[in-house]
Amino acid sequence: MEIEKFNGVSFELCKLKMEDLLVDRDLWVAMTATSKPSGMKQEDWDLADKKARGCPKSCVRRATIAVLQPKQDGKLYDFFLYFSKNDIHGGLDFVLMQKINLQGELTKNSEESKHNSKFNELEGFVDWKGRPARKSSHGGKRAVYFVYAMTILDNLAFVGSIINLVTYFMMTMNMELAEAANTLTNFVGTTFLLSLVGGFISDCWLTRFKTAIFSILIQIAGYLVLLIQAHDKSLWPPQCDRRDLTAVCVKVSGGKSAMLFVGLYLVAIGNGGSRASLAPFGADQFDERDPDERGNVSHYFNMLFFCVTVGSTLGVTVLVWIQNYKGWDKGFGISAGVVFFGMICILLGCTSYRNRIPQTSPLTRILQVFVVAFKNRKLQVPENPEDLYERDDKEAILVTDRLLHTDQFKFLDKAAVETENGKGKSSWYLCSVTQVEEAKIIVRMMPIFASTVLMSTCLAQLQTFTVNQGVTMDRSMGKNFEIPAPSLAVIPLLFLNFMTPIYDRFVVPLARRFSGHESGITHLQRIGIGLVLSAISMAIAALVEVKRKNVAIEKGMEDFIPILMPPIPMSVFWLGFQYFVFGISDLFTYVGMLQFFYSEAPATMRSFATSFTFASLSMGYFLSSVFVSIINSATRNITGSHGWLHGHNINRNHLDLFYWFLAILSILNFFNYLFWSSWYKHKPVDLYEPSIKQSKEEI
Repeated sequence: MEIEKFNGVSFELCKLKMEDLLVDRDLWVAMTATSKPSGMKQEDWDLADKKARGCPKSCVRRATIAVLQPKQDGKLYDFFLYFSKNDIHGGLDFVLMQKINLQGELTKNSEESKHNSKFNELEGFVDWKGRPARKSSHGGKRAVYFVYAMTILDNLAFVGSIINLVTYFMMTMNMELAEAANTLTNFVGTTFLLSLVGGFISDCWLTRFKTAIFSILIQIAGYLVLLIQAHDKSLWPPQCDRRDLTAVCVKVSGGKSAMLFVGLYLVAIGNGGSRASLAPFGADQFDERDPDERGNVSHYFNMLFFCVTVGSTLGVTVLVWIQNYKGWDKGFGISAGVVFFGMICILLGCTSYRNRIPQTSPLTRILQVFVVAFKNRKLQVPENPEDLYERDDKEAILVTDRLLHTDQFKFLDKAAVETENGKGKSSWYLCSVTQVEEAKIIVRMMPIFASTVLMSTCLAQLQTFTVNQGVTMDRSMGKNFEIPAPSLAVIPLLFLNFMTPIYDRFVVPLARRFSGHESGITHLQRIGIGLVLSAISMAIAALVEVKRKNVAIEKGMEDFIPILMPPIPMSVFWLGFQYFVFGISDLFTYVGMLQFFYSEAPATMRSFATSFTFASLSMGYFLSSVFVSIINSATRNITGSHGWLHGHNINRNHLDLFYWFLAILSILNFFNYLFWSSWYKHKPVDLYEPSIKQSKEEI
């Protein structure tokens, strides 16, 4: 900036903030004088230049706020009013609120007071009664505490149940190990897959708040069905004597099986819907156009993950102990109760929320682009992207909707080529550049999404086969206490409970100093670190399983029967190594995915895009079931156990080879991820308004 000082206020800080904005938006380019760097294409330089123009605008506003007083230079004051009275967007409501704070209470009923009242309203948001939401009374940090409470209670119930369900399926419902593992992974996979449905509904039909409430009610109904079956033994399959090695256990079937699956999948529908709506609902409480509030989004997602770990810790300890020692009926009853209490917490904050107004179906908008592009497949795309059709700013519901043109997937640009047949008609005949870019964003996300699926497959093993390993090992802790095998997951969870706040409060600010990124490191870097750690976790799991089997062979305990015989003389804490490494992996990848899909998605489809995180988990669990079935079939005739993972006896199986298989696949998948993450182009938001130039000249 050419002006170094105004009214004694230095602009040096303003210049530094401008550099931070450029770095944050990947627009910081080293160059000499005003020449473009060698090796950069002219069109790339022009695009970066256009995107960078919004950074000085933001900094000029902050500088204006810093020196503004009612009796100061008239032209500067007029410049400020120019922003107010010409409906210039991009943080206007933030500027106006700062102006009110500096000047004191404005004259009631004055024209300027009415104007400021108008821009205190948040476009695209309403309160619980359907009235326009106001920045001063809705949203912010106070609103997300209710979301945090629900997240803790929901994960207490859900994680505490799924971590131990394999035991319930095998010991009560008489399923074999592989079938029990597949039943669990299919259930969890369906739960996360249904988050796509929940995200779709909250984006285009119901608000995210209403979607969450209805989903929670369905989830409670599912737990109640499971409670009834677990309480009434007549709804169980015939129980058998597991001490008799020749006994044939009849697994659950018929109406009893139907009741089990009705309960499970009511929980799946409800939990999937609430997960898809609650995470973006909390992020909606912060305004991305307000520089101060925008920085809270990263903190929110870190704290959301912290709440997930706190709830999960309580689930795998307290709830698992109740299930094992007090009965599954009491366990399901507590799950229903805590989820109901979580719903009450959400309802208590209803008057303080910002509720985003549902818009057009995101799938419809994407489909329109492909349909119109196909119709216009014979047309030529103009060489100048500015010749493509773009909607008028007044048509945009949110300023963050307006996206700049990118060069990828040029075929889709044909949907924005104006024709005589398309003028004045619906989006099934002509799409705007912004709508085309929304479709491109979703397409660009798909390789990133696919690259994270295998990590979820690795996670599935920690909730199935690793639990079964723990059942065979020495779980004593002192003379009178025995750790339930599913509670081993508490090892990484306790570590994450301690590390997540440290990461958010200390590591992120430190990394921000070096990277200039609001989150310390980019979302894609965070995901990549998690993928590497998941591969290491599977390698550790394979080594531990080799040692466990060797101990069983040395002690002649290959035919060990859990519960009925003494455990293998090897501490269950050996399994803590793989849990610990994968826990760190989850800290990076889970939060990175939530932030990536939320921040990159168009504003009108953020619930749907955020649910890609849970859909990735879903695909991972389904892939685990596929791997188990295929590997058992492929190795049936070459192993004495009739398959690597066949039957009840884990000591006769080859779980170690399955872990090595996943470790090698994870390494290959990481290199696949590196390729796609370097190819990915971030969302190009247009933050530049030509009218800024005119207003600067007026000063």
